Amino acid sequence: MTTAPLVTVFGSLHYDIAVMGPARPRKGETVTGTSWHPKSGGKGGNQAVSSARTGIATSMIGAVADDEFGRFLIANLDRKKVDHTFVRRTASQSTGMSVAIFDAEGDYGAVIVSGSNLTLGDGDVAAARDLLERTTLLVLQSEIPDAANVAAARAVKQAGGRILINAAPARPLSADLQPLIDIIVVNAIEAEMLAGIPVVETLDGALEAARKLVRTFPKVVVTAGGAGVAYANRDGEETVIAAVKVKVESTHGAGDEFIGVLAAEIASGKTINDALKKANMDAAKLVGTPEADRLG
Repeated sequence: MTTAPLVTVFGSLHYDIAVMGPARPRKGETVTGTSWHPKSGGKGGNQAVSSARTGIATSMIGAVADDEFGRFLIANLDRKKVDHTFVRRTASQSTGMSVAIFDAEGDYGAVIVSGSNLTLGDGDVAAARDLLERTTLLVLQSEIPDAANVAAARAVKQAGGRILINAAPARPLSADLQPLIDIIVVNAIEAEMLAGIPVVETLDGALEAARKLVRTFPKVVVTAGGAGVAYANRDGEETVIAAVKVKVESTHGAGDEFIGVLAAEIASGKTINDALKKANMDAAKLVGTPEADRLG
């Protein structure tokens, strides 16, 4: 009997507060905003929702508190058809949250408070052992403890699954985690840190970073914002895909949309080139959608 493909996301859940204004404040400055709204966030939660939207079975392993923010996030996963059986409720920390301030051009800056996400660890991996052993592709990020990522990755690899990590926010990856990774996806900032390249702003720069990172990771995807995306692997395969041109409404969540769709396409058996093209297109569609029109 063939097992249906399954994407499992082990990672962060944040209650996001999006504030709209004419510009982001400088140090010591107060800016008068125009509106604000709550939305479901955290790289893990966003990526799980984007994966599930493609129609593939998607599960989330995470942690929230039994508070208003946590209930909001669980309800969103329910609506978006993400299995949240292993999203644990904790009393030791409040639910993770963030505040993102948007300017008139749709760009933003954000502050996150990790809260309950920092409680993830071996116990969550043990509780979800059966799920992890059935997982086709595990998606990780850097918004939860490194040791938690290592434990989850080991469980999936031992059962024959693959590991995709979105190494964001930028931080060094441990020597224990690196050899478990099959695919790493980084943006320009993360590529600069991990590859030791001063500036990654063009497709040529993104490909150069991918070539350097492939010495450490079998498959590397480097996104370069409005320039596009570059890919390289240890077999010498390389590709670059230009960004889809759209009117920028908001860049918030575009990277997570890219990751979620990419993971779903890879887990479904699509070629890496087809998966990259689909993820690139869907991320562009999100960038062209106003924040107010994005539900959840």
